[in-house]
Amino acid sequence: MSVPRLDIDLRKIHDNASALVDSLGHCGISVTGVTKAMLGCPAIADAFLQAGVRSLGDSRIENIETLRTAHVSAPIAMIRSPMMSQAARVVASADSSFNTEVEVIQQLSAAAESTGKKHGVVLMVELGDLREGIMPADLECTVSEAFRLPGITVRGVGTNLACRYGVVPDQESMDRLSALADSIEATFGLTLDVVSGGNSANLKWAFGNVHTGKINDLRLGESMLLGRDPVDRRPIAGLHTDAITLVAEVIESKIKPSRPTGATAQAAFGDVSIPGDRGLVPQAILAVGRQDVDPDGLQAQPGVEISGASSDHLIVHSGRERLPVGTELWFEPNYSALLRAMTSPFVSKVIRPVRAGNSPAGPTEG
Repeated sequence: MSVPRLDIDLRKIHDNASALVDSLGHCGISVTGVTKAMLGCPAIADAFLQAGVRSLGDSRIENIETLRTAHVSAPIAMIRSPMMSQAARVVASADSSFNTEVEVIQQLSAAAESTGKKHGVVLMVELGDLREGIMPADLECTVSEAFRLPGITVRGVGTNLACRYGVVPDQESMDRLSALADSIEATFGLTLDVVSGGNSANLKWAFGNVHTGKINDLRLGESMLLGRDPVDRRPIAGLHTDAITLVAEVIESKIKPSRPTGATAQAAFGDVSIPGDRGLVPQAILAVGRQDVDPDGLQAQPGVEISGASSDHLIVHSGRERLPVGTELWFEPNYSALLRAMTSPFVSKVIRPVRAGNSPAGPTEG
C-alpha cells in the first residue's frame, strides 16, 4: 500500500459512535455526526448512521454535496454559518443550517422561496468562547426577524464552546442555553426541535450526572473518530483511540549528533528549541511533513520519539536501534493532525469497510 496513508477502520469508528449514541440516549440527547474532518466521506457517514446517529453535520458545502452525490439521504445540517454567495447551494443540499446573521438568513429565504423549499435554521448563541454566536440579549430580535421570512423554519438554538479559547462547557452554560430555549418557545409559541449544546467537549458535562435541561443534541466528530475527549485529549473509557492511524515510511536512517552544529537562527517554520546533548543517536527521517500533517498532533508508536519536522520530513529517534530504510511507522493523530492529513492530496486514505456482523473486509484505497 502507498505511504504516507491514513488507515481508517470503519468497524472501530462504528463501535465508538454506537457507544456514544447509546450513552447519550440515556441522557435524552441525540447525536449529529460531524463529517468535516473526513471531508464528507460517505463511508464514514454511513458508519455513523448505522451506529444510530440521527443526522449529519458539516461545515463545508462541498462536503455536503459529496454526501448527496453519494445518495446519503439522512438529514444534513450546515454547521458553519453559510456564505451569502453559497446560499442557493446550501438550500439545495442541506436541510438546515446554523446561523448568526439575519442578512444570511434572508438570502437563504430567497433561495428557498425560489425553489419551493423550506430551509431550517438553528440560531447559534454566544456563551463565552467568542467564536460564532448571537449575543443572548439579541436572540429574541433575531428569532423574530427569521420567523417572518418565507421559506424559513426556525428549528432551534445552539452554542459552541471549547474551540477558540477552550472554554469548557459546564452546567451553568448549558442551563443558560436551556433557559434561552424556554424563553423563545414561550415568547413565540413554538416548540424548538433542536437545542444543540455543543460538540465532543460537552461529553464530560453530559455524563456527569447533571440535569441536561432542554439540551437534546450534541455535534460529535472527534470523539467518534479518535476516541478522545477534546478538553484534555485523554482517551474516553471504552472507545478505540486507534480507529485512524497515520502510516509513514523511513527514507533515511543514520547515527547523528543529538545537537546541531554551528550558529542557529530561525528554522523554516520559525523558532525551534535546541535539545540537550545526548551524544550520537539513531535518527530516522520519514517521508511526511508539515505540508501533510500537524506533527505536534501525532502520538508515535511505542519506542519512537518525534524530534522535529519540516515541510516534507518528519524526524524521529528510535532509542538505541537504527530503523531500516523502508520501515513503516504508525502514529495516532489528534484532531488537528487528522484534519490536515485528510486534506493533503499526498496522503492516501485507506478505508477498511465493515461487513455484516461488523467483521472488517479488505481495505479500499481512496
